[in-house]
Amino acid sequence: MKISNLTKGIIKENPIFVQLLGMCPTLAVTTSAVNGIGMGLATTAVLISSNIAISLIRKVIPAQVRIPAFVVVISTFVTIVGMLMEAFVPELFKSLGLFIPLIVVNCIILARAEAFASKNGVVDSAFDGIGMGLGFTLALTILGSVRELFGNGSLFGAAIFGASYKPALIMILPPGGFLALGLLLALYNSYQFKRAK
Repeated sequence: MKISNLTKGIIKENPIFVQLLGMCPTLAVTTSAVNGIGMGLATTAVLISSNIAISLIRKVIPAQVRIPAFVVVISTFVTIVGMLMEAFVPELFKSLGLFIPLIVVNCIILARAEAFASKNGVVDSAFDGIGMGLGFTLALTILGSVRELFGNGSLFGAAIFGASYKPALIMILPPGGFLALGLLLALYNSYQFKRAK
């Protein structure tokens, strides 16, 4: 077991800021910090579960059908997570809508299944799922926070700037997602460049 399997997904190989994977939910659901955290945690639960399951059965899956087998495993866990969310956090489930079932085709999950879980042991695969999931959650929460702050003047639903604040409505619209993500990517790359020097 390597601790780097846990930490690499958070900063060094962050799925959003480094690998630019999972852009559809990233841009679509991050209109608020709560949505970002909810989508991130749902994806993390599926990532961890599917990584463990795929690692356990990796030696019995024929190479010719490995991708369909991975999709079946992933869709099983997405269905479970969706049902749990609908039962215990129905407002968040309604807010995220169609993007919960679409976790099945999220390239982050399928990429980790193919590139990591199918080639490594259970513990390493679990840590990889945790690390990548936390990195995804962190990125979505930051992006959702920026968009909510400037688009609504609030953070996690609490007013920050007061009643006189005139929100930049573009930030909670689709173009605002592109704008905020572009600015965050520029900041992240600038930080990494300075750190490398």
